[in-house]
Amino acid sequence: MSTPIDVVTDSLTMLRRNLRHLVRYPSLTLMIIGMPVVFLLLFVYVFGGTMGAGLPGGTGRADYLAYITPTILVMTVASVANSTAILIAKDATEGIIDRFRTLPIARSAPLTGHVLAAMAQTALAVVVVLALALAVGFRGDATALEWAGAALVLVLMGWAVTWLCVALGLASGSVEAASNVPMPLILLPFLSSGFVPTGSMPSGLAWFAEHQPFTPIIDTLRAFLDGGDPGSAVWWAVGWCLAISGLGSWWAVRLFGRVRAV
Repeated sequence: MSTPIDVVTDSLTMLRRNLRHLVRYPSLTLMIIGMPVVFLLLFVYVFGGTMGAGLPGGTGRADYLAYITPTILVMTVASVANSTAILIAKDATEGIIDRFRTLPIARSAPLTGHVLAAMAQTALAVVVVLALALAVGFRGDATALEWAGAALVLVLMGWAVTWLCVALGLASGSVEAASNVPMPLILLPFLSSGFVPTGSMPSGLAWFAEHQPFTPIIDTLRAFLDGGDPGSAVWWAVGWCLAISGLGSWWAVRLFGRVRAV
């Protein structure tokens, strides 16, 4: 039976393995960062003038940049998690997980290694995207404490959606399926308060947007970065993150014990 020290040691070993893979194949990280970068530039410079003028109290592109930056950060985190599903599915279908299962290591270590590597990749991607947003004119009124709050929300969300994608990758059965199954994580921000206020949507769609997980997460980030009070949104955001991470990790560990190479 693995001790807590064994779990930590084995997880760090698997983390090193996955980080080496990321360094060996930098094109994957570049593609992950590239998508939110393109979205940021597209929505700010193509749609930003019109969309910004349509915001309550908005006047143009600068207002829309402030409005959309939290959404792009959330999509960046979701994009990294999506790639993790592909990597874990690759391990499963190539028999690597079967080999890990025969080793005297903590059962959760291979999965935790993937999650920790994804968190490191997430941090890099978020820093790059945020730096670009600042370069094109994003300015928030957040204090140091509010920046820390925004960072904590992104970490919680990253941990949650990454565990969910690990489970989805194990359940998918193939790398091809794993590349498509987590796509709702990329699409759901479009059906939230991320790009336009929910009040501008038809009533049925507005109800869905207001009650799905990404809306309170984006609203919380937006409030923190703007130096405002997120109100109850922060508790909904934390609650959703904890629920998703709990479900995802439980599901992933169960699947890990049953998955077989194909």
